[in-house]
Amino acid sequence: MQRILVTMAFVAAVSLAESAKADPYRWCAVYSGGGAGGGGTNCYFMTIEQCRAAVSGVGGFCTPNNFYDGRPVATPEDAGRRRR
Repeated sequence: MQRILVTMAFVAAVSLAESAKADPYRWCAVYSGGGAGGGGTNCYFMTIEQCRAAVSGVGGFCTPNNFYDGRPVATPEDAGRRRR
């Protein structure tokens, strides 16, 4: 019984990993911040120019997103519309 549960958990984990989508955001802004809390991080930039514009004037720097892998991301809109 225990082997069956372990096997089922493994199969579920593998299928979830295969169905995961790539992160389309290549750049992260790391904001400088004063005080004990420090700044924040925002990893929702597709281009370095977008990231640099976000940190301009408020302080910080841009860094590559560690979760970006370069694979294209498919969205439901890419499939096209169904016609009746």
